[in-house]
Amino acid sequence: MNILIHVLPGIAVLTCSAVYGADLFATIVLRPALSEVDDRTLTTTMGHVHKYGDQRLPLPFVLSVVTSILSGAAALVAGRTAVALASLLAAAALLCWISIYFRVSAPINRAIRAAAAEKTALPNVRTLQQRWDRVVPLRLSLQATAVAALCTALALA
Repeated sequence: MNILIHVLPGIAVLTCSAVYGADLFATIVLRPALSEVDDRTLTTTMGHVHKYGDQRLPLPFVLSVVTSILSGAAALVAGRTAVALASLLAAAALLCWISIYFRVSAPINRAIRAAAAEKTALPNVRTLQQRWDRVVPLRLSLQATAVAALCTALALA
């Protein structure tokens, strides 16, 4: 059990960091860069970004949630309450993140992806992108909370 308490939070922090990094990149690079392009370029670029992000980021996200929960469970069984609480805090933050993603981000991603696939500019792409951008700081905060909690679990293990 002791090895699981060390390995699981390590896997969780690495996989969680992949999604955190994507949201951080969106915040500090994509947002300002895409504010300077025309609507067609915005639609095409973000359509392809969402296409690949929606295809490739679920795996590290799911792994981060599963390993956070397993880390918490293993720590509880081993009587390591602080490690369990930190791991389960990370899992809770990640579940909040996915709720925001499914309610706000995913529908926008689908609309922009569809327009990019049809090679058309969405007339409301700026509005959609601004709505998507508005939740990124919250998503980023939740991911940062999860990463910090997992690092804490790892340090306490």
